[in-house]
Amino acid sequence: MLKTGTRERVDEIVTRTQATSRAPSLVAAVVRAGEIAHYCAAGTTPTPSPDLQYRLGSITKTMTAALVLGLRDAGQLDLDDRLTTHLPTVDLPGVRLRDLLGHASGLQREPEGAWWERNPGVGLDELLARVTSAKLAFGRYQRFHYSNLAYGLLGGVVERVTGTAWWEVLSARILTPLGMTRTTYHPTQPYARGYVAHPWDGSLREEPREDARAMAPAGQLWSTVDDMTQFVAALTGHHPTVLSPTVLDEMARPVVLADPDRWSHGYGLGLQLWRSGERVYVGHTGSMPGYLAVVAVHRRSATGVVAFANTYNLPGTGIGRVGMAILDAVLDHEPEPAAPTWQPSPGPAPADVAPLLGVWWWMGRQHTARWETDGSDGTLVLAGPGEEWRFTREGPDRWRGLTGEQAGEVLTVLRDPAGAVVGLDIATFVFRRDPMAD
Repeated sequence: MLKTGTRERVDEIVTRTQATSRAPSLVAAVVRAGEIAHYCAAGTTPTPSPDLQYRLGSITKTMTAALVLGLRDAGQLDLDDRLTTHLPTVDLPGVRLRDLLGHASGLQREPEGAWWERNPGVGLDELLARVTSAKLAFGRYQRFHYSNLAYGLLGGVVERVTGTAWWEVLSARILTPLGMTRTTYHPTQPYARGYVAHPWDGSLREEPREDARAMAPAGQLWSTVDDMTQFVAALTGHHPTVLSPTVLDEMARPVVLADPDRWSHGYGLGLQLWRSGERVYVGHTGSMPGYLAVVAVHRRSATGVVAFANTYNLPGTGIGRVGMAILDAVLDHEPEPAAPTWQPSPGPAPADVAPLLGVWWWMGRQHTARWETDGSDGTLVLAGPGEEWRFTREGPDRWRGLTGEQAGEVLTVLRDPAGAVVGLDIATFVFRRDPMAD
């Protein structure tokens, strides 16, 4: 539960946005530690609730990306596979799955034909038949260029690799394990109708709810605040069997910057990345005719926001800005949860670790080694100016770096002929007890 002042600030953002942008309804929830910490709503068309469905739009892409990475982990594909390996009839030479996931393929934004979001969709074979190399507007990694078509093709890859429809794979691998029973392919009552508001008289035009079919992996799904709380929890590491820490790190790693001049917005593998001051948020926005949605997460504090509106635009702002404003308000007033209390060690460091502890020097810089137990074999921590490096034991006198610039590097314990510890060699940088030793 958020503090009273924080709740009031979040409520103010939601109610002001709904009123000034004339949204029929707007709903938002703050998620902390995998649970709803605050829920708020505004508008009465219809009256929102945590179980009311809205359309997710492009948040669907994040789920499609998670599916592709899951198939990679299962050995069924590789992110560096050419698209033609799995969709051989598509004339997109050189394009790889990784390029499509990060919107770095140079592929144009939309498929051929009528606007896919507002018209009946086509089957996969027809979609593929319309894709030629003429759809490549830029070279690979030449620039960021958002592509809905890219995710339609990735959904086709999922279907061809598994021999099962994209929706069925998604349900089995992500939605069912997360208990997201109200996340569906078609709208299921109760759900909010989607509208476009007339700019002059405020009247509403209800928008069609078409089946996107082959383009469904780019934006088809419907969900609720309650269900999306579980997806936010997964994005903050609370469901590692569905989204492992390694996969989350990979998805949140920048692939390409959307604005190289400001570095405020980029894209990972199925995740949008936003900078707000010194914080970085990950997630995705979504829109389909009559609907807007956002999921935004601050991973370090395990804090997230999900918000929905049943309108196609929020004049003067945007659904992504709303999500980030709520996150800013929460983290400004209630920063990251307090660190766990320190607990004494159950006993002294192992005999081979004790000689490694204490003060070490490299090029006049002091570092201090300490031992931390976490219920396993323990971790060797080397703390220096501005950063701590953590190492796990790999064998006698051999440790592997886990964090910071030493991640992946090997720490080797150096001994003299008598067996005494005289140095720590980290990737040829030798740390000594004497600050002036060379």
